[in-house]
This record gives sequence, structure tokens and C-alpha cells, in this order.
Amino acid sequence: MFRTLYSKLILGYILYGLIGFLFVAFISSSMTYDLLVDGQASELYAMAGRIADSYSEQTVEGEALTSVHREMEGVAAFTGTSIWLVDDDGHILMDTSGSREDQLIRGFDPGAERSSYTIGSFYGMFSSDMLSVSAPINYGYSTGGYVIIHYPMSQVLSNTTSALNIVYIACIVLFLLSLLLLVIFTFSIYIPLKQITRGAAEYAQRNFDHKIDLKNKNDEIGYLADTLDFMSQELAKQEQYQREFIANVSHDFRSPLTSIKGYLEAMLDGTIPEELREKYIGRVISETERLNKLTEGMLTLNSLESGSNLKRSSFDINRTIKDVCAANENACLSKNINFQLTFEDESEMVYADYGKIQQVLYNLIDNAIKFSSSDSTIYISTSVRQRKVFVSVRDTGCGIPKDSLKKIWDRFYKTDSSRGKDRRGTGLGLSIVKEIIQAHGENIDVVSTEKVGSEFTFSLPLSDPTAQSPGA
Repeated sequence: MFRTLYSKLILGYILYGLIGFLFVAFISSSMTYDLLVDGQASELYAMAGRIADSYSEQTVEGEALTSVHREMEGVAAFTGTSIWLVDDDGHILMDTSGSREDQLIRGFDPGAERSSYTIGSFYGMFSSDMLSVSAPINYGYSTGGYVIIHYPMSQVLSNTTSALNIVYIACIVLFLLSLLLLVIFTFSIYIPLKQITRGAAEYAQRNFDHKIDLKNKNDEIGYLADTLDFMSQELAKQEQYQREFIANVSHDFRSPLTSIKGYLEAMLDGTIPEELREKYIGRVISETERLNKLTEGMLTLNSLESGSNLKRSSFDINRTIKDVCAANENACLSKNINFQLTFEDESEMVYADYGKIQQVLYNLIDNAIKFSSSDSTIYISTSVRQRKVFVSVRDTGCGIPKDSLKKIWDRFYKTDSSRGKDRRGTGLGLSIVKEIIQAHGENIDVVSTEKVGSEFTFSLPLSDPTAQSPGA
């Protein structure tokens, strides 16, 4: 029945108020009753003692007792009590109410009473419960009678009820005032939580445009709302990225597959003559290599993201750069491109994964060759600062548009200029470069100006001087 947090809170609040009220009523009624009975009995006993002393003094002095009787009647009328004068045998000598004079109290034994007061019918003399106290009248060293005062218990209960009513009203007022806490909880916690729950439901339905609008965002609930909003934005970006990723993969796979299919069909139906088949088989192999390169790039990225361990070792980064430049010599000859190498020291030992750093250099130098104009120079340098080696690869090519600088690290991203110069690229090279450098805990930056060129700079940690080179 009660499923929501608010309904549970209301139920708990009602139960708390009810149980608290019953507890207070039970404890306070018992304590108030005992307190009023004890207090009333003490007052009656003091009153009876004063009247008994008056009788003793009058008897000793031998004066008339008229004034004492009038005093008893006045006290009885004022306090609403019934005062008796009783002798040792239990005969009622005087009753302020005048209804029980000359009657005998059967079984009367004041010495048998263990407490200062009794509650009951007082030896059957009353039809309702009375609070009764007695005080002896002493004549010298003997007791000549007793003064007994009776107070209706109905009046005690009435006084108890009046006192408890004050307690009950105070409890009700406190309970109503505590409703303010419920109101504060409703507006400061429940309503914001309800908005957050609604927002989470919208995000679950992939409605990432929904915003959780809270008036107060300076507490933990506001922080939670901001976190969910941030999460929805990231999910939206991720969803957009997945759509673009699928579109790019489909496009880059479809193009070589279409070419391979077209060449093979042309060979089968005789469109391509026998003497040209070797040429077109070479093209099929080229497209197959392109697919293989694309697949290997995706596998490389996946292995880097899955946290595959780096095989770190100490090696000479300057020697590695020379080897990579030598491997790209044929590509440079066709465009008459030269390398200018500037090293701070003859040898710079770094501690990194040799194979992956070699791949970074291949990708960066390949891009520099691809986008450099003919008869140009590619500048590669290394320098040491703060226990790190900084490697720079700079070309004087077409440069990267300003609005594309942040996107070049995305998978499959190609600028318009790159598509025009080399439609056969996979768009994964720089993504792989960045993932490898970040896997080493380092950074890579790019500075580029259109029609001037681009410079990529990354860092690597220096090797321990005592470490051995792998002999690259």
C-alpha cells in the first residue's frame, strides 16, 4: 500500500505521533495521579493535625469547644471535605455534614493502618471511594479520640484530568508544530528527489535533453542533480559518437569492399581483358591491405582501451627516430622531401614501450610526408626538460584548420584537406598515437596554422641511467 518514500514518511510520522502521545498519556497520567493523591493527603493530614491540636489545647484549658467546632465546619465547607470527631471506640461524636453523628464505625482500628492515608469506602461508611486521613487527639500522654478528614476521590480524579488536559494540549501543540519539519522535508528533500527520479526516468528513456531544474543546488541533492545532468550530457555525446563511429566504419569498410567486388566481377564477366588482370589483381590486393590496416588499427585502439600492459624498456629515442626516417626514405624520394634531425644529445635514453613508440613515430612521420608539399623539409627534434624527453615532428605542409584541431584525435575523423590529399587513409592514425602516449601517462600537443604547417610534440620519461638498452 505504502510504496513511495513520502507515504512511508507520512505513515512513520503518524505512528510516531500516536505512539508518542500514548506513551506520554500513560506515563503522565500515572505520575500525575500519584502526585496529586500524595499532595492532597499531605494537605489533609496537616489540616487534621491542626484541628487535633486545637481540641487538645481547649480541653487542657477547660474552655468551651464551640469555636473549634465552628472552625471544623468552616474548613470542611471551604475544602469540600467531611470532618469527623471520633472517640477511641469508633463512635462518631461529630460530623460536619451532620449525617453520621452518633454512628459506630464497625471494625475501626486506627492503629492497624500502615500508611498516612487510605483510599476506599472507609469501613463501608461511604458508597464511593474517599481519600481519608486521621490525626490523634492527645490528652497528656493518652489518646482521647481522632480527627478524621474524608476527601472525595472523584474530586482527585477531576483534578488529575484537568492537569492531564494541559499535558495533552501541550503534546498536540508540539505535534502540530512538528508538522513544520514535515513541510521543510517536503520542499527541501522530497520534491527535489522526485524531480531527480523523474529526470533519471527520462534519461533511461534516452531523453538526454531533459534538465533537472532545482532551486537550491548548494547541497548534496543539488550536487546529485548536477551529476545526473552531466551524466546525461556524456551519454548524449557517447550516443552521438557511436552513431558517427558506425557511420565512419561503414563508410571506410564499404569503399574497399565495393572496389574489390567490382574488380572481381569485372574479371569474371570478361570486362577486364586477360592481359590487364594482373594489374587489377594488384589493386584488389591493395584494397585488401587497406582493409587489413583498418582492422589492425581498430584492434590496436581496442587493446589500448582495454588496458593491455605496456612492455616498457630502456632504448635510445634518437636512434629509433633515425630508423623510422630511414624506413620512410622511399616515400620521401617521390616528393623530394628531406629530414632535418636536431638532437640535444647524441643519445637520449627513454623508458617506454619500444614497439608502440615506434608506431607513434611512424604515424606522425607518415602524416608529415603525406601533407607536405614537394621539395620541402620535415623537422624532427628531441630535447630534455625536467626528467622528460620531448619529441617534436614539424612539417611545412597545408596545416590543419582551426575548427578541426580538437577533432583530429577522434576516430575516423578526416579534415576536408586530408580527404582531398589521401582518401585511402583510415582516420585512426592520430587516435592510435594519442592512446599510446596517454597509456604511458604522458601528453601530446599540436600547433598548426593553415598553409604554414603543423607541429606535433609528445613527451616520454627519461630512463634510469643504469638501465640497459634493448639494442634497438
